[in-house]
Amino acid sequence: QVQLVESGGGLVQPGGSLRLSCTGSGFTFSNTFSSYGMSWYRQAPEKERELVASISGSAKSTTYRDSVRGRFTVSRDNAKNTVYLQMNSLQPEDTAVYYCKAVRGTDPIYWGQGTQVTVSS
Repeated sequence: QVQLVESGGGLVQPGGSLRLSCTGSGFTFSNTFSSYGMSWYRQAPEKERELVASISGSAKSTTYRDSVRGRFTVSRDNAKNTVYLQMNSLQPEDTAVYYCKAVRGTDPIYWGQGTQVTVSS
């Protein structure tokens, strides 16, 4: 059973930086971490969950929502079964619970439990 665990959230002042990590377990030789596309989502209070960034299994392709492009960077280390989200120039509107998601074709989708990011002075 694949499991994802996020970490790295916290309280940061506007303009600050955080690096989120999402580490997966339960992968096998025939079901590797690198075969999953990984995404970061976030959900602010009373708002819909929204896609923040995605990265392909090979890390050759990345996408970002417009509001974070140029400030956030998604990356992955397949040897460590980990995907990262480097967040710079954080603003109060970035405050949310951040989740990672693993997707592979029509296989079940896996979500982490989320990590809270609060941007406030």
